Amino acid sequence: MRILLTNDDGIYAQGLEALHDALLRMGTVDIVAPSVEQSGVSHSITYLEPLLAHDVFRHGRLFGKAVRGSPADCVKLAMLQICNTPPDLVVSGINAGANTGINVLYSGTVAGAIEGAFFGITSVAVSLTSSEKPDYVPAAQIATGLIEQILESETRPGGLWNLNLPELRPGWPVGVKTVPMGLGRYGEAMERRIDPRGRPYFWTMTVAGQHHTLEPGTDVEAVAEGFVTLTPLHFDLTDRRRLGESANRTWRLE
Repeated sequence: MRILLTNDDGIYAQGLEALHDALLRMGTVDIVAPSVEQSGVSHSITYLEPLLAHDVFRHGRLFGKAVRGSPADCVKLAMLQICNTPPDLVVSGINAGANTGINVLYSGTVAGAIEGAFFGITSVAVSLTSSEKPDYVPAAQIATGLIEQILESETRPGGLWNLNLPELRPGWPVGVKTVPMGLGRYGEAMERRIDPRGRPYFWTMTVAGQHHTLEPGTDVEAVAEGFVTLTPLHFDLTDRRRLGESANRTWRLE
């Protein structure tokens, strides 16, 4: 099996290295990842300037290609130029921090997996909830085991999955849940500060401790309770219900 691995934390991130090493038991792993962190870039792509890429080595051996672009750029470039043989699987991660709830829409990690699904390749985004000492090695082993199970049951090419692991404290994870993404806004804040010249500036913040206010039965709640979550996604944004409701309506040009 050929696996394409990317992320949004950059090619030097510990989570990427751990997931690369764990995925090797499944086959050949090709890395095409951003040269610098691209968190929160969502599905942005670069088209106003050229994409630059260079080789990165680890322990004296080629590790992967570093791209001065977004995760979506990386997967697109890999599929169209770098990979001589199309991959059987695209994996994006391990992200430093959960990608649950509406953060899925902002996530560069998830976007890397979406881009793989665009090409008809089964794709999985992997994230680990933030902690003081994230342990990516066991997280990568857990994620790889679940990815193997996804491939056993995936019935069509281009399946898209979002996998989130809880903080790996003693006794966690307590299990695995397949749940929808939460839709509530949570933990958001903008902090206003003043720079040395008296000018205001703002930091986007994440406020901890608000998970309990969110919808039950969602990925946010399940991760907070110590579960690994799996959420099947799709990139068709069409609202089918409203499309059906509007199908017979007569629209006027005025």
